[in-house]
Amino acid sequence: MAALQAQRLFLTASSSSSSSCAGRPRRGATCRAALRVPAGLNTAASSADGSLGLKLEWVDPRVVATTSAPAEDAVAVDKLRAIAEAAADRAEMHDIIGRQRDNWNHLLLHSTNSLTLAASVMAALAPAAPSVLALKASAGALLATAAVTMAAAGKIQPSQLAEEQRNATRLWRQLERDVRAVLDLKTTPLTKADVQDAMDRVLALDAAYPLPLLPGMLEKFPKKMEPARWWPRRRQASNKKLVAYGGAKSRSFGRRGGNGWTQELEDEMRGLLRVLKAKDEHQYLKFGKALLDVNRGLAVAGPALAGTAAVAAAFIGGGEAGAWASGTAVLCGALAAAANTVEHGGQVGMVFELFRNCAGFYRKVQEEIEACLGEADADRRENGEVFQTKVALLLGRSTSDLRQFRRMASASFKDEDITDFAGKLF
Repeated sequence: MAALQAQRLFLTASSSSSSSCAGRPRRGATCRAALRVPAGLNTAASSADGSLGLKLEWVDPRVVATTSAPAEDAVAVDKLRAIAEAAADRAEMHDIIGRQRDNWNHLLLHSTNSLTLAASVMAALAPAAPSVLALKASAGALLATAAVTMAAAGKIQPSQLAEEQRNATRLWRQLERDVRAVLDLKTTPLTKADVQDAMDRVLALDAAYPLPLLPGMLEKFPKKMEPARWWPRRRQASNKKLVAYGGAKSRSFGRRGGNGWTQELEDEMRGLLRVLKAKDEHQYLKFGKALLDVNRGLAVAGPALAGTAAVAAAFIGGGEAGAWASGTAVLCGALAAAANTVEHGGQVGMVFELFRNCAGFYRKVQEEIEACLGEADADRRENGEVFQTKVALLLGRSTSDLRQFRRMASASFKDEDITDFAGKLF
């Protein structure tokens, strides 16, 4: 409460009768007054003309409370600009490294096959050649080198490394565009939460697609097939069971508009959620696991065959035993070249990474739908029509195509009865 102290107030004493005050001197009496006024009033007193003046001025308390908002907004803008610059730099680094590792794949493929085939020819010609020792030594050395090269290439999977960097480049550029769009189109002051969201995306991308080769690269032969994850985990996990089977109903459909949400739209999203998990994601996880087993077998077979050929080359010589050793070296060398061509020429590692990223894409769509439906109050969600359009574009469908998934939101509808896939883009 504001307090106003009045200046001196001179009061002239008045006499009740002329006789009683005729000889009494006139004295000035001093009075101090305190005035209590409500909060939000700016008061000032003046007595230029000898009288008490009171000036009242309204002050908006919200202005005082938000004096630090512009400073906080400026700091957040600077931080987001730094994040955007870092994202652009990361995208450039991943692009350069991706091209380099793609070159590795081609160079290792052709050089290893050249070594293996040349050694196989030497092993075939050695028994009949005058200089048997020189040919079999050369063949053995080339086959041993090819075995080591195949083992190294099978360990790091250059084609898979290149695919990782291509995906990372695309996602870092997407992050940069999103951050710059926030800076250019901001309608409200930026806060620490905006900066934290961007930082979470940066850390998630760094963990999903690391730059180092050794140590720190992703496991090329994981024990369990899991979708790729390049987005941060949500702090509050929604009740997936209620979301999937319609247990969490919105409380806002009775209001005017419902923020674009209706019960039919919720059923579409719930049915779509079931199909994405039961069909789309499951399909890529199944294919990825099968391809992982094939790639693991090829990665072992190539070096093993080349190593066997190198050992057999050491026993090449005259007589029947030398002929058998020569034949074994030639056959194993040819099979090693074939296995290497299928593995790295066919870029099996790259296809596995592609399946893993497709499964991650559908997992991300699922989590976005779950997070939206997990909010019971429709007014606090993203606009329903806008969200429906975004989901339809992600899946390569029109918004009218999503109506077919309403019936799949019911718990009585079994997963085995789902025949169609939700995504048409992949």
